[in-house]
Amino acid sequence: MNDQTLIPQTEPAVTEEIAAAPQKKVSRLRLWLRGVLHDARTPARFLFLMGPWAAYLCVEYLNENDPFTALNHTQLLFSALWYYLIFWVARMVTGRPKAGARIAVILCFLLGLANHYVLEFRGRIIFPVDLMTLRTAANVADSYDYTPDKNVWIAVGILAVYLLLLALPPKQVKGRQKLKKITAVGSWAAIAVFLYAFFYTPLLPTVGIWAQQWKTQANGFLLNFMTALRYSFVSAPDGYSPDAAQGIADGAGGGTATDTQPPENLLVIMNESFSDLQASFPNLELTEDPLPFYHSLTKNTVKGMMVSPVTGGGTANVEFEYLTGDSLAFLPSSTVAYQLYCYNGMPSLVSQMSALGYHTASFHPYLSSGWNRTSVYSWMGFDQQLYEEDVVNPQYIRNYISDASDYEQLYRLTDETKGPLFTFNVTIQNHSGYAQGWNNLERSVELAGSSRGSSAVAAQYFSLIKESDNAIRQLIEHYQNTDERTMIVFFGDHQPPLGNDFYEKLYGKKLDDRTTKEVFQQYEVPFFIWANYDIPAQDGVTISSNMLGTLTMELAGIQLTDYEQLHAKLLDALPVNTTIGFGRPDGTLLSETDESALSKSEEQLYNDYRIMAYNHLFDDKNQPEGYFGPYPDAKG
Repeated sequence: MNDQTLIPQTEPAVTEEIAAAPQKKVSRLRLWLRGVLHDARTPARFLFLMGPWAAYLCVEYLNENDPFTALNHTQLLFSALWYYLIFWVARMVTGRPKAGARIAVILCFLLGLANHYVLEFRGRIIFPVDLMTLRTAANVADSYDYTPDKNVWIAVGILAVYLLLLALPPKQVKGRQKLKKITAVGSWAAIAVFLYAFFYTPLLPTVGIWAQQWKTQANGFLLNFMTALRYSFVSAPDGYSPDAAQGIADGAGGGTATDTQPPENLLVIMNESFSDLQASFPNLELTEDPLPFYHSLTKNTVKGMMVSPVTGGGTANVEFEYLTGDSLAFLPSSTVAYQLYCYNGMPSLVSQMSALGYHTASFHPYLSSGWNRTSVYSWMGFDQQLYEEDVVNPQYIRNYISDASDYEQLYRLTDETKGPLFTFNVTIQNHSGYAQGWNNLERSVELAGSSRGSSAVAAQYFSLIKESDNAIRQLIEHYQNTDERTMIVFFGDHQPPLGNDFYEKLYGKKLDDRTTKEVFQQYEVPFFIWANYDIPAQDGVTISSNMLGTLTMELAGIQLTDYEQLHAKLLDALPVNTTIGFGRPDGTLLSETDESALSKSEEQLYNDYRIMAYNHLFDDKNQPEGYFGPYPDAKG
């Protein structure tokens, strides 16, 4: 038998079919590509897909960002989603890819241009709250210089190139290019899902996107605006209504008159990152006490610990609490009230002091662009704002104006102001980070004993605090020798960011394993209220920053508003009520999750506070007359 007869033979038809299979696939791909390339709509579709990136480049150059490096991958992804949403909606509305792209890119450019000039004139980008002040902005628009700068010309160039490409042949197919019904319905459904996820779910905090706080350009303009918009919506608390707020106001006793003569100078100093870590953490060992003068201050002094709503950063939220008496605990986590919730004419300590005839001045010896301060301070009613450029003969420690140099500006203010003066001063000397070099700073305080080696940068921080203590001594000595009645309110904004390892070494455990009392330790900072005249001395006071303004008014002998009367009741029942929990006068501490442990009277008082804080911040059209100040005329 021939061996070849044992070899199975493949039928020719089958062989040809197997060989032809990949060729058919290749042919179909080629046909599809050929169809796409010869389709008159392909260039328009390609340009349409490139449009959101052209818009992004325009807007971010106008935002004074490097569009290629400024955003991380997550920020870039969400920014792209917003730009594509704008372009796709424009395409669906117009029915033409090129027309939709043209409208969308011009719209984005104009928004970017408006933001650019706001950034130039105010030092920060546009926020949703600005939409409420468009009329005011239009009234003063003619007073600014709109000469285009380099970034404007770059954006104009990108816009011009993109519009030119859209205008080149082949021309767009005439008539509306209606999407298939399933595509249109699916598009609107996808948009609805995205908007719901963005605005109404924990998506953003889950992926680490927040409304940027200090450098407002950090998210990119469009993403940051939409993120800020997402956090702008705060639900009314249970039981809230204008009638409920009016009912609480009707039950108020009216501002309490006082026989105490108010000071001629009321100077409020919020000192950057000022803390007494050895008092908060007794096991912290240092080579010397960095705060000897502060610890010696007792005469005509009320002092203790203030529980801040933040730690390691978030300065603007502390000054918000002090100046308004509102609580950050009632707002979404990681938001900045100055950027999202404040409004023109909002009642505050500033408007209260202004109504009493005080000249009101804010002073921060650093950039005016941070935290939206220029707008908020104006809305609160400060008569005068001073920043780094206003400091006469500034002296620097590291890269920041020193506390001593800062206080010399206060001396000038009190000397030059005719009549009573209220100042709110936010210092800058102790700002992080603490590895900037030792310019004009002696390395005077080191970690010692068991604390040695727990932080590579702590020595600089504690040396800075010693310089702050020296400046406090000079400040008190200066006003001890003045004839004008002067009261100084001094507090830190938050503890310094020295790293989790440093704090875990102090605790001897992971931060997640801390007790409620131990959590409070990281949020407490020193405060004192001193006068160059007789006031009852008190030590060991514990209070939260939202209550400190009312304590200031009480000690200064200034008539309390009805809102401050509510705070005064809280001072008696819950002197600490903040983002991390509650503290009673007897020292009992409750975490923020233990609100159910409040007594009925405490709960009622706190709910009244929550309702009136919401009314103050979010329902200004329905504020009870005179409740927030200066004083209800009917109650004298």
